Amino acid sequence: MTTDDTPGTETSRQPLRSERVDVPSASGRPMRAALVRPHATGPRPAVIVIHEAFGLNRDIRDKAGRLARMGYVALAPDLFDKGQPKALCIARTMRQMGRGGGEALDDLEAIRNWLAGQLYVDEFRTGVIGFCMGGAFALLYAGRAPLNAAAIFYGSAPPDTGEGSIYEDMCPVVASYGARDRTLRGHSDRLEAALEKRGIDHDIKTYEDAGHSFMSDHKGLFARLNAAGPLKLGFQPEAAEDSWQRVETFFAKHLDA
Repeated sequence: MTTDDTPGTETSRQPLRSERVDVPSASGRPMRAALVRPHATGPRPAVIVIHEAFGLNRDIRDKAGRLARMGYVALAPDLFDKGQPKALCIARTMRQMGRGGGEALDDLEAIRNWLAGQLYVDEFRTGVIGFCMGGAFALLYAGRAPLNAAAIFYGSAPPDTGEGSIYEDMCPVVASYGARDRTLRGHSDRLEAALEKRGIDHDIKTYEDAGHSFMSDHKGLFARLNAAGPLKLGFQPEAAEDSWQRVETFFAKHLDA
């Protein structure tokens, strides 16, 4: 275990407890995860942090740290930790996302149950946050698990099928999209309409100057190529900071009430 008390931009500067842990997957095979939690007395609400297609990296660990500085136990599992080539795990997980279910959702449920058994976690208060691929899984999981709140970042929203829809038992949702991201046009409106129809509390916002993955400052060839493509991928600091403030307010209302 390591302790990280490096100041950041977060609203709270409290020192954190950060460690690498093994959590159970649905199959029972251990799965790597990053656990970050505040030095707090008594059980705290937990947030499951679901990564992008890039996997569990420094960016996702930093996001878990920000949530921990808000006062939450943040756990970021590596959904690609399957003991197989990473490319194969990515392809399989993306197919599951497209089908709207699969092993990844079962893994998330196993992780939620593991968190509920930790003495420093309030088992009755759990949320989820996801980015890109993780945003889609966070939304799917929020439709089937007893969660208190979900934060969705540029995650695809399935059509509302009416009876039996994933939105029927959805928890409150705060979601953020970039208007310049042509791959997800209409998804924010679809999500808002489904939640509005059912009277589910929500905060959905589309940022006019942002594209896909505006919460992360990605580097490398992939980022450069997709900055000019339909994704308009790129970090947008104003949208990112406003989104974090909205998540903090929304989670304080529904997760930490």
